[in-house]
Amino acid sequence: MITEARNPRSMNLDRLSILDLLRLMNEEDALVPLAVRDALPAIAQAVEHVAAALAAGGRLIYVGAGTSGRLAVLDASECPPTFNTLPEQVQGVIAGGPDALTRAVEGAEDDRPQAVADIAALEVSARDVVMGIAASGGTPYVLAALEEAQRRGAVTVGLACNAPAPLLDLADIPIAVIVGPEVLTGSTRLKAGTAQKMVLNMITTASMVRLGKVYENLMIDVQPTNAKLRARARRIVAAAAGIAESEAATLLEQAGQEVKTAIFMARSGADAVTARAKLAAASGHLRRALEMG
Repeated sequence: MITEARNPRSMNLDRLSILDLLRLMNEEDALVPLAVRDALPAIAQAVEHVAAALAAGGRLIYVGAGTSGRLAVLDASECPPTFNTLPEQVQGVIAGGPDALTRAVEGAEDDRPQAVADIAALEVSARDVVMGIAASGGTPYVLAALEEAQRRGAVTVGLACNAPAPLLDLADIPIAVIVGPEVLTGSTRLKAGTAQKMVLNMITTASMVRLGKVYENLMIDVQPTNAKLRARARRIVAAAAGIAESEAATLLEQAGQEVKTAIFMARSGADAVTARAKLAAASGHLRRALEMG
């Protein structure tokens, strides 16, 4: 497996100065976006299915072990505050359960029966997309989870940094991001982990754009749950509507802190009740609602 191969550029890693070591890591990291670029058509296919599933009331469920599982949980946990999704809409499942987020759980990545049980506990169905993430492309827990998801009718996506790989053969939509051997042999938290994070960023962000949770390049469904996010919400409304932040703050109060509603109010002169009704008629798409008038 290329993720376990020795990198000829780092054979003297233990003899390099700190600065030279960091330069080498930086040069290797620069290869990651190029590898992701090669996988864009497959990533786009995954986004189409994820967006359609979420729009129809289904879910995106990530499954991974170790670093892959932690990245899955991280990306899923960022969706509610960023896009105002329900916690169950995008979920991350990690081999070994919550304990594995902060420490290694011995044998978890090889536990195929637990993977089947975890998918069953989520009551995965044909409405869902289940995405297995494994740098090696052969993690037993992830393979068993996808097999069970397929048995239940879900669309499956596989993300691996080796090809060929069992995960890519199994998944309905295979995504291969070949970043090459790691600077530290086998440490797939490095380039492979970076590649996985980039792909997950793309899948959730692009899906949310398709669902109308973005206007221009603004996160109009952000939840203003702390001081930083309340300030961001004011800036978003002000920027989208071309008004002062003080006016944006007033509109947000009237809109119950709903950024999208406040923007429609500012752009149309409607009250909050009318704005919500117009947005609902446009399936939550602000641009569409504004065009409909």
